[in-house]
Amino acid sequence: MRKPSIKDRIAYFNLAGAATLVLVIFVVIYRIVLAGVVYGINHDLKVEVDRHTAFVAGQGHFEKMVKDNEWAEAERNTMDGNPIFVEIFDKNGNAIKKSNNLKTSDLIFHRHKDTAHYNDVTIGNITVRQMQAQLVNQGELEGYVVIGMSISDHYSVMKSLRIVLFIAYPLVLLMLFFLTRFIAGKSLQPVFSIISATKEVSDKNLNTRISLPEKKDELYTLAIAINELLDRIESAVSREKQFTSHASHELRTPLAVIKGTLEVLVRKPRTTEEYEAKIQYCINEVNRLTTIADQLLILTRFESSKEVVNKRQLALDEIILEAIERHSPEMEKRNMHLDFTFGEHYLIMSDVFMAGVIMDNLIGNAIKYSNDGGTVSVLLSDEKGYISCLITDKGIGIAKEDLENIFEQFYRSEAEEHNEIKGTGLGLAIVRRYCDILGISLNISSTKGEGTQVLLRFPVA
Repeated sequence: MRKPSIKDRIAYFNLAGAATLVLVIFVVIYRIVLAGVVYGINHDLKVEVDRHTAFVAGQGHFEKMVKDNEWAEAERNTMDGNPIFVEIFDKNGNAIKKSNNLKTSDLIFHRHKDTAHYNDVTIGNITVRQMQAQLVNQGELEGYVVIGMSISDHYSVMKSLRIVLFIAYPLVLLMLFFLTRFIAGKSLQPVFSIISATKEVSDKNLNTRISLPEKKDELYTLAIAINELLDRIESAVSREKQFTSHASHELRTPLAVIKGTLEVLVRKPRTTEEYEAKIQYCINEVNRLTTIADQLLILTRFESSKEVVNKRQLALDEIILEAIERHSPEMEKRNMHLDFTFGEHYLIMSDVFMAGVIMDNLIGNAIKYSNDGGTVSVLLSDEKGYISCLITDKGIGIAKEDLENIFEQFYRSEAEEHNEIKGTGLGLAIVRRYCDILGISLNISSTKGEGTQVLLRFPVA
């Protein structure tokens, strides 16, 4: 069974509310009209009764209960039009006189009803509302008068009104349903346009965007949100394609070097020294592949949101010493010096692995891009709310126009000019991501040919 469309559901919900509202309105209308009819009948009855009671009460000495010409009035002698039925009872409740139109019928006398009293009776095939009242003269009860009026016509009108309302109720609801469905369809037209435009978006044309509606309503906001989502998707796909392209290139280069070196080795016999040199060269390239693979694995963790942060109290100076120790062989080989002294532990709240990767990459870059025999300094200071770490080198520096791009994956500033410096272009991208995760402030300033300064601010423990 096909599920109803959204415009049908809107029409159904609106119909449910309208059905309740219209029903209440119809019931109120009926009750108001009925109350008006009943009030009119009761008022006319009271006027007639008051006329009789006033006649008896106005006699100085009681003589009669009804005027002499009372019974001659037309409405008391016929059943046509709007007949008035009158019947007089003595104080014992015995019928004395009645209008001619009652013929053999009688109005109902209630012996124990001393006050004005309304009730409905049937005379022949006519429904009559009657009212009973005492006839009092000079404080003495002389009898009772019971007056009735036909209400058949009034009830007939009310019956007709009921029929009209019963017929009108489903017709009104049916009209409301189709009208609401039509209006909902018109209102949802921009949604259908958004759906149509969204269906045209694919991996071949991610630059397609949804046209914004003229009215700045909720659909306008929805269109903006979808366009922003498409922007993020396009950016992510673009980064993925770029990442894949760079990764394949970075992996292909050392593999090609290793393959070429081994092919050269097997062409003819070599001396032991030549074999050792080429094998060592291949080992270096394998190490480079391993570094690339490790860094790609870290980036993959970022993208899949599987990186687990385990913050605890750490001594930043110890993490820096471990990073220096890992790079000490290279420093000795290049006759470099690293200036780092401290008198106390600098405690931070961070993740030991991520903090280690950050310091290893930054100190490694400072050493890598420094000149042989140069000096790299690391300075720690305790500032209010955080620990500051300043890493300074006097190396080749970074061009001003390249500073904005150094955190992009696989980006290496002036790589062709310094092809003797090996790298993957992933280190600073990882550093930036880890700093964002750990809440570490990172700022890099550099002057080409003079060196680079890296300032880190770690949250204190």
